[in-house]
Amino acid sequence: MFDKILIANRGEIALRVQRACRELGIKTVVVHSEADREAKYVKLADESVCIGPAPSAQSYLNIPAIISAAEVTDSQAIHPGYGFLSENADFAERVESSGFVFIGPRADTIRLMGDKVCAKDAMKEAGVPCVPGSDGALPEDDPKEIVRIARAIGYPVIIKAAGGGGGRGMRVVHTEAALVNAVQMTRQEAASAFGNPMVYMEKYLENPRHVEIQVLSDQHKNAVYLGERDCSMQRRHQKVIEEAPAPLIPARLISRIGDRCADACRKIGYRGAGTFEFLYENGEFFFIEMNTRVQVEHPVTEAITGVDIVQEQIRIAAGEKLRFRQKDISFRGHAIECRINAEDPFTFVPSPGKISSYHPPGGPGIRVDTHIYQGYTVPSHYDSMVAKVIAYGDTRDQAIRRMRIALSEMGIEGIKTNIALHQELMHDARFIEGGTSIHYLEQKLAQKGEVKA
Repeated sequence: MFDKILIANRGEIALRVQRACRELGIKTVVVHSEADREAKYVKLADESVCIGPAPSAQSYLNIPAIISAAEVTDSQAIHPGYGFLSENADFAERVESSGFVFIGPRADTIRLMGDKVCAKDAMKEAGVPCVPGSDGALPEDDPKEIVRIARAIGYPVIIKAAGGGGGRGMRVVHTEAALVNAVQMTRQEAASAFGNPMVYMEKYLENPRHVEIQVLSDQHKNAVYLGERDCSMQRRHQKVIEEAPAPLIPARLISRIGDRCADACRKIGYRGAGTFEFLYENGEFFFIEMNTRVQVEHPVTEAITGVDIVQEQIRIAAGEKLRFRQKDISFRGHAIECRINAEDPFTFVPSPGKISSYHPPGGPGIRVDTHIYQGYTVPSHYDSMVAKVIAYGDTRDQAIRRMRIALSEMGIEGIKTNIALHQELMHDARFIEGGTSIHYLEQKLAQKGEVKA
């Protein structure tokens, strides 16, 4: 096991990783920007290193500065958290070549899964069902072939950037007349945003749910799945509420797709924690991408399985074998997570600033993952999420009721937050029923005239 780990991230995930390390008896080094000098996890770290000014490009995305911090502190491994450099294959490669352990998959695996065309091909070979679509990237100079492919798939179709992710680099096409121009525009955007102009085409599922499978896999070809999460409540492809297990999906379907995901991990030699993301419609799962890192919403899986996913990441990176087999994994109860953002609850305009008062919720089944405190200043340079509230119950109904209570208790003053939106959703009849599609929240907001869908 490691003696010292450098945490190359910020916010609540930096604190989450730090807590996992402390429980394992591992010293922590936290890197931070000038804007995060007063963060709670910086004060709690065994060592901290300022790696640059507030802008991410000069700090949390500054690979040489992070490697140097690991060198001067004699760290043995680097945990990337989520976002920033967590799925950057060049960073993972640089970490390993500099003599440190990257707590995550190997660089070649990150590259494979980062290229959506290659990832889809790899999943097909592994027996994981994929959305019907083009066989690889679309041709660059053959518009007739692009039209032929779209006709074979059937409209509507969606054009996706091979190097995209997080909801970026996508365009839905409903008619043949708009097809070629849409492909060209997506190519240009992909080249600009991701440095890769390759695009591919898939059938556009009109009313799917977003369901994902959490996996753990070690370097000894052992792999398990930790059940599913429903992340369908989202806006502009960004998740707002997540829950586990997914409502109204038969356990036998989850077991079947979970086994295929674990098998895929073994076939591609996956190492660490990962998430297979699917669209689910009419009783079928369709693979869309794999996240090669810990997810924001990992606490709901921890709640229903009792598995500490971050600690298992660390153990796997240290070369240990998984401590359990699939038959050892059991699922109990239901958990829901609400992402609390520093933003207007209905216009979604960011609201950075100083927190004048903070009161966290509590009670049975309530977990709050946050780095904020009274007097903390939320910077304007980063993602607006300031906390995650997780409610666990023996049943989904109990989890919802506990979340309602938690949200009513939670107080954050000095900035705006989206707590009011979550309170509304916890009383929404369609959410209570379960099984809403990925479009439901945007349609709901558009009907109220609060945002443009």
